[in-house]
Amino acid sequence: MQSLYAFKGTESDDITKNEKFLLHSLDSIYDLYLSILALLTELQKKSKDHNQKLQKKLTGSAADRNPSTKFQDNQLLELISSNKMLQEIIKKRKLNFWELDFEYIDILFKEILKSEIYEEYINDTENSFQKEKQFVLDIYSEIIAPNDKLYDYFEDKRLTWVDDLPVVNTAILKVLRKQKLISPETALLPELYKDDDDKEFAKDLLKKTLLNSSTFIGEISSKTTNWDSERLASIDGVLLQMAICEFQKFNSIPYKVTINEYLEVAKEYSTPKSSFFINGILDKIVKDYQAEKKHQKTGRGLL
Repeated sequence: MQSLYAFKGTESDDITKNEKFLLHSLDSIYDLYLSILALLTELQKKSKDHNQKLQKKLTGSAADRNPSTKFQDNQLLELISSNKMLQEIIKKRKLNFWELDFEYIDILFKEILKSEIYEEYINDTENSFQKEKQFVLDIYSEIIAPNDKLYDYFEDKRLTWVDDLPVVNTAILKVLRKQKLISPETALLPELYKDDDDKEFAKDLLKKTLLNSSTFIGEISSKTTNWDSERLASIDGVLLQMAICEFQKFNSIPYKVTINEYLEVAKEYSTPKSSFFINGILDKIVKDYQAEKKHQKTGRGLL
């Protein structure tokens, strides 16, 4: 959707340029994933530095001289920071910008220290990998992921990362939940695409929507007598073209699945009334196709 919106208005001859833009934006999702793992590594380092400073305080209390090391010794965080393959990729892609933007590490670390999650963690006498993993999952989902300042930081760093955050946050939690002490290094480095077909689908949807945009726009216009030209140039127009492309060019995707997916995207990115507008037009188009027996779907469980 973002790639098509960026190139809306013409049936571009330069498909390669558009495709590179799409693949680059998708690859950027992986950069965000890696940068967050780098952030977790820096939080562990921060814990070590914090404890060392406490121990060096001349006027420190007994608690300062013997601080809890559970955070800095957390086994899941240690798996992340000691993963040579992961750290090499982060370094190669220059994604550990937290050493320069350390104030965000400080903000998050302070939030963690004053949280009930941290208090319960350091006072828990039961030591197990599962408990340590749960601590990391809890601080990530309750403190790191919802942090407004971190959100603003990612928005300033790369504009598309704001849209990628929900997907990446889910991926981070999923990957971390699966970690075991004996997990291979690759367990922290999942593939960006489910398989080659997944990647090809993204490329095909982009190409086929671009190359047939005039036809799709004509079909949209024929289904409403109150077409707003400004809406055609908006996200609504892009989503409608993509949906019609799936209707016509991807025979194995059920009409209902396509409609539901694009309604969800519209709710997230367009106006409050967009989902009703898009649903009405797509419903008309599908009924016409079915009446004329055009663009029939194949496969199991199709409508």
